[in-house]
Amino acid sequence: MAVQESRVLPPKFIEDLAKDYGTQLTALTSQAIDTSKFAPTVAAQDPLQQQAATLASSGIGSFQPFVTAAQTQAADAATQLGTAATGIAGAEALLGTGAGTGAGSVSSYMSPYQTQVIDATLEEFDRNRAIQEQAIRDQQAQLGVLGAGRAGVQLAEFGTGQARERALLQAGLLQQGFGQAQAARQQDLANRQALASQRAGLAGQQAGLAGQQLGQAQFQSGLAQLVPSLQRGDISTLGSVGAIQQAQSQAQLDAQREANRLAAFEPYERLGTFGSGVAQLISGYPGQRQFTTVPNPTPLQTSLGIGATLAGIYGSLRR
Repeated sequence: MAVQESRVLPPKFIEDLAKDYGTQLTALTSQAIDTSKFAPTVAAQDPLQQQAATLASSGIGSFQPFVTAAQTQAADAATQLGTAATGIAGAEALLGTGAGTGAGSVSSYMSPYQTQVIDATLEEFDRNRAIQEQAIRDQQAQLGVLGAGRAGVQLAEFGTGQARERALLQAGLLQQGFGQAQAARQQDLANRQALASQRAGLAGQQAGLAGQQLGQAQFQSGLAQLVPSLQRGDISTLGSVGAIQQAQSQAQLDAQREANRLAAFEPYERLGTFGSGVAQLISGYPGQRQFTTVPNPTPLQTSLGIGATLAGIYGSLRR
């Protein structure tokens, strides 16, 4: 049933603008918004960060070769010190009393054949004395004075002289053997002193070498601490600079994302401004009064209602 009512209609140019707005709004909302262009994106790891990670993984255990070298040098130093100690002990043994064949005992240098030599010499002396004594007796017998007092004195003097010569001969042989033994002892002692000095010198050299090896061991130990420390510094620097560059890349991605979002919603912004202007014209224009029968809403009213609904949807999408 038609109802007569009175209402105020806007001018035709305003109605045309409203229809144009509705047409544009319908066409715009029929197209889906590609939200993938402004989806959140995480910047990839910077090459410097990757280099820092590679250096960190490859540097694990980098100190071990230096530790092994230090241990080897220390072990070699201990061996050299042991050899030096053995050399010093050997040098002391060479100079010790009674060491070896007896550097402190002259008797030990006496010839083991001295007794046989003396005995053989005295035996030869006794044989010659017997021959001489027999010659004296034979001479006395020829002279017919054998057994006489004068002949007995001659034989006694001969025996006394021979005994004295025999004692001097034996003493001379003993003195000669002692002198030879003493000279051998002095030569042996000099040889031992020279050898002991040589061994002591070698021991000193070995001790010096051990000191150098200990110094090398300490140097290698220092490198075992220094190298990882330097690597940590490089890793920290690479990581820090890489993080700055990654942050810059992330900022660029975020800026591009925002630009894409603004570009996607720019038509809605523009159409919304246009719709707001049309609505203000409709509400602010005095319009014309007329009487008409309106059983249903006019197309303009339907279009404006749809526009308001879509404008609300657009506002929610922006948020």
